[in-house]
Amino acid sequence: MSRVYNFCAGPAALPEAVLTRAQEELLEWQGQGASVMELSHRSKAFIDVMEQAESRLRRLLGVPDDYAVLFQQGGASQQFAAVPLNLSSDTDSADYLVTGQWSKKALAEGARFVNANCVADGAEDNFMSIPPRDGWSLGGGRYFHYCPNETIGGLEFSDVPAVDSPLVADMSSTLLSRPVDVTQFGVIYAGAQKNIGPAGLALVVVQKELLGQARSSCPAMLNWETAATNGSMYNTPPTFAVYLTGLVFEWLESLGGLEVMGAINARKAARLYGHIDNSDFYSNPVSKSARSWMNVPFTLADSALDKVFLDEAEQAGLTNLKGHRSVGGMRASIYNAVPEAAVEALCTFMSEFEQRYG
Repeated sequence: MSRVYNFCAGPAALPEAVLTRAQEELLEWQGQGASVMELSHRSKAFIDVMEQAESRLRRLLGVPDDYAVLFQQGGASQQFAAVPLNLSSDTDSADYLVTGQWSKKALAEGARFVNANCVADGAEDNFMSIPPRDGWSLGGGRYFHYCPNETIGGLEFSDVPAVDSPLVADMSSTLLSRPVDVTQFGVIYAGAQKNIGPAGLALVVVQKELLGQARSSCPAMLNWETAATNGSMYNTPPTFAVYLTGLVFEWLESLGGLEVMGAINARKAARLYGHIDNSDFYSNPVSKSARSWMNVPFTLADSALDKVFLDEAEQAGLTNLKGHRSVGGMRASIYNAVPEAAVEALCTFMSEFEQRYG
């Protein structure tokens, strides 16, 4: 068996050590005589899995006791609705900053439940830069929603917006890639399939004082207080996804935590962007002050070569490099589980491709 270097934006690469561990434990988990995915979620054995996963996440992120940690189903897109249903009434307003396709979708879904004020829309610049702060039209709503890293366009905030309302962040493609000060946020949510675990799971880290504000029409499955009160097990949780996620947390701790992971990710991004910037054949369209560490889009000098590039890259074991259909070109997603060797292999391939076709 030969594993490829997988640059998929999601579902993304998982650490090989985690996959190997799961493979070894798949049929019989820790003396239980059954797979972990066959255990009752009410059993002590699985409750321990859930509690250990939460404890490890709290250590990694430094989550204070006055924040709840929730393991939710439905992915981050379901949280687009959960946010207004938990934090506002249908007569309230909320601020949304649009910097790419995911924050645009969050705004559209939020507008179904709350008076959504678009603070600024980066579409005017084709989402290539962060709208200047002095041009934001803040409405002082019940919360301020933004996406710190836009997976599709490769746009990332270098700082945290300073606003008066509770800050809500969709960190699907950046959470656990480096340290973050949780106390700057009212709510952090993230789909798991980037740096956290398999698809189908979402994490929510929410300040406890924001719980208990859900409107009466909020479905129980979307109510954060219900999830918190029931230890994320109001219904049967995605047990295997929680187990794998816990293994990823354990792997991150074994590396030395998010400080170490952040240093590795910084090197990977610097290596790839440096290669792009030092070439007349490749280019990255995003403002240098807002380039993503996690998602690196790039174009060729001749777009007619895109398919050739992708075909030859796949033959070389470099997969899932096609850019999103709304952007085109190429995109390398270099999440936590993508090793530095993969980035080096990609840069080597890019050099050789340029020599042949440039």
